[in-house]
Amino acid sequence: MKLARDIIIKPIITEKSVDLMQENKYCFKVASDANKIEIQKAIEEIFKVHVVRVNTMNVKGKKKRVGRSVGMTSGYQKAIVTLAEGDSIEIFEGM
Repeated sequence: MKLARDIIIKPIITEKSVDLMQENKYCFKVASDANKIEIQKAIEEIFKVHVVRVNTMNVKGKKKRVGRSVGMTSGYQKAIVTLAEGDSIEIFEGM
């Protein structure tokens, strides 16, 4: 059995994800083998909110080049979580 903190790795903070927060949607980097039900339960347990919908997608790694050497960044799974109206997650707590 996986713990909630093992499923949710970190929030994704980009311009697009900050715009989605206005629609009560939050982006998280999650474990590659986690399914939507596990992600929903983990978010509800960690942040004490009610999750309405979970959308997941696999993000492929990008090709990076430094000098002559060429490599790939690692891919990951991203989840966009829609919360019930009235619920919110404070991502910028320390600011």
